Amino acid sequence: MGHRVRRSLLWVNVVAVAVTIAGLIAAPSVMAADPQSTNEGAAKQMEGAVSLEKELVEEYDPWEPYNEKMFSFNHDMVDRYVLKPVGTVWDYLPDPVQEGLGNAFDNVAMPRRVVNNLLQAKFKGAGTELARFGINTTVGVVGIFDVAKKWGFEKSDADTGQTLGKWGVGPGPYFIVPFLPPLTVRDAFGLVADVAMDPINYFIPLAGSFGRKGGETVNSRSQNLELYESVEESTVDLYSAVRNAYLQRRQQAVEK
Repeated sequence: MGHRVRRSLLWVNVVAVAVTIAGLIAAPSVMAADPQSTNEGAAKQMEGAVSLEKELVEEYDPWEPYNEKMFSFNHDMVDRYVLKPVGTVWDYLPDPVQEGLGNAFDNVAMPRRVVNNLLQAKFKGAGTELARFGINTTVGVVGIFDVAKKWGFEKSDADTGQTLGKWGVGPGPYFIVPFLPPLTVRDAFGLVADVAMDPINYFIPLAGSFGRKGGETVNSRSQNLELYESVEESTVDLYSAVRNAYLQRRQQAVEK
């Protein structure tokens, strides 16, 4: 029993270090969006949190007492007193401006999607991502306008956590750290790899990277103000609902 406890604590320490490094480089939305989510992904997951129809998915959460405390900190402190107020002010920006910023942030994430599509042998998806990047960066004015979608090039999202899952790596324990979205051990290591594939981190100072990621986070939060509020009001056990929605969504991402 003592050996199992020590082994769990070792996992916590190892993953906490890896994910904290990722968090210093990229601070994604903290409430319910998964680490690779776009605005659309965040909205889908929040809707899933209140779905009456829950699929059977293993909820392996051996660190639940710790996770609940971190979830409470992220939701009750970071989101309530930082992200939501700033997002509310940001929401005064016209919708087309917010959408354009979201498109531009998403356009920069192309390397992650291309690499992971290739690693999953989704060669058509990788080609589509390259085509989307070329079209949106040029005709779409550095990605502000998603012209590629209008031309029939739908995004083929993929991330390292999903790739590891397709290679047979299990999700491992559910895991939450401050300032980051819900994760599993597998997705935590995947997140570190995804952050390493962000080209912006190699061309702008660290402060500039913080600013870009902060803007991305606030922009995403401002576009989902009503959705987040409705979920909070209609969900009795928000921790369990978000956990279930996250694990379902990640399982579906691996299986699709």
